[in-house]
Amino acid sequence: MPPMTTSGRASPAAEAWRLIHQLITSQRGHFMAVAADFELSPPQIMALTMLEPGHAIPMSELATALGCDNSNVTGIADRLEHRGLVTRRSGDHDRRLKMVDVTPQGADIRERLLARLYDEVPAALATLSEAEQRTLRDLLSRALEH
Repeated sequence: MPPMTTSGRASPAAEAWRLIHQLITSQRGHFMAVAADFELSPPQIMALTMLEPGHAIPMSELATALGCDNSNVTGIADRLEHRGLVTRRSGDHDRRLKMVDVTPQGADIRERLLARLYDEVPAALATLSEAEQRTLRDLLSRALEH
């Protein structure tokens, strides 16, 4: 149940969160179509979009970012590595640490994937005026800074 104000209605923050969730959920079909086009699972897409080319990160950090445990991210990395999209290696200063990095092929797929995911603006956002779009962008950016 969303937090209620003294008037018994949901707080503006709770209402905003519900609306953001609805917007994201409304785009599930687009996300799944992109996943199918690239022959990647949703977790593989999420992992690939979180990896910056040239910046290897520990697999445990990727697991945290994905909200899954290390064994799940191992399976995701296995499948991405099998496709030639990522590589894994031991950490430079700690051989027990496993690092994951995007390959050049993975970087190319990642760039095309991000373009497909984010260049097609949902109609719900496209109908806003440019000023409203900027305001929404700025508010969401500010919220994410915290």
